[in-house]
Order: sequence, then structure tokens, then C-alpha cells
Amino acid sequence: MKLLLILLTALSSLLSTLEQKILQSDFTITMTSKDAQPITYAGTFTIQGEKFLLNAFGMEAAYNGENMYLYQEETDELTISYPTQEELYQTNPLLFAKALSASSNITEKAAADGKTVLITLTPKDKTTDIERMNVRVRVRDNMPILIEIKEPQRSSTMRMGHPQFISAAPPFIIEKDGAYINDLR
Repeated sequence: MKLLLILLTALSSLLSTLEQKILQSDFTITMTSKDAQPITYAGTFTIQGEKFLLNAFGMEAAYNGENMYLYQEETDELTISYPTQEELYQTNPLLFAKALSASSNITEKAAADGKTVLITLTPKDKTTDIERMNVRVRVRDNMPILIEIKEPQRSSTMRMGHPQFISAAPPFIIEKDGAYINDLR
């Protein structure tokens, strides 16, 4: 009965946990397409609710609930803006999962060993580019360990390396002394 309850509430439990706790992890993201070799990038992130810090793809990104900060080391440029929902979803896949859950069929399936649950979100609107999103969650602590987005011609798979909940929240902003500031607010 306990496993059934976990299965029925895995997605809502994950989203609730991410509102209350601060998740920090390193990750790799692998992007594949039908016509090219897979490409893998490494990075780190910290997430609490909608707020996040991300370091990957040669850039740093942060969102503090109001402003988005993007720092490009190559150009030493810090862009500050009010992001659109689409920009937030592209930067934070867990926010995208939350938004997608409102318009998707959701299935949750426990692994045979009972240690993880696979949550699959399949958009009801078949005209969207997303075929499905999979989120694998570790049952014992509601820890997301894998996020996969499937599109018709490509897919992206994000694997968390050492996810953990931390106690002290960072400021969720980026400040770079001497950087060119591109303020779009």
C-alpha cells in the first residue's frame, strides 16, 4: 500500500520538496539528434522552487524569482532581464516539468527494486514539439536523478551526479566585477 501511495504522489511530492528544500547537484546533459553524434556537457546547479543557479555550456545563469542573470565568460558580459516563462523553462527542466504536468497525461512506474520511480509526462496537445518527458526520482528522499526530454528529431538527457539537499540558500544572483552589464529590465 505504501508503494502505491508513493506511486500516486511521486510527481507532486517531488515538486513540493523542491519548493521547500534547496537541491544542489552536478550533472551531465547529453543531446542527441538523428543526424549527429551525441554531445555531452557537464555542469552544476542549485534549485529552490523557481529560483536557480546554473553553470554549464560556458555560461552562468541565475534567477531570483524576478530577474534572470546570464553571464558569458567569453565576452565578460552579464545580461540582466525579466525572463519570459519560456526562457525559464528552457533553463530549468524541473520548472518545465511542473508547467508540463498541467497539460499532460502522467504515468508513474516504480522500478523493480522499489528504489526509484519513473514519471512520464506525455503532452495532451499533439502539436507540441515535446513527445514526452521522463523524470526518474529516488524514492527514499524525493531526489530527481534523471530528466529526459524526447522530441521527434532529438532528445536531451540530464543525469544528476551527486544530488543533495543543502541547508543554506545562495542569493540566486550573479555579480561580476568589471563585466559589461547589459541591463534589459
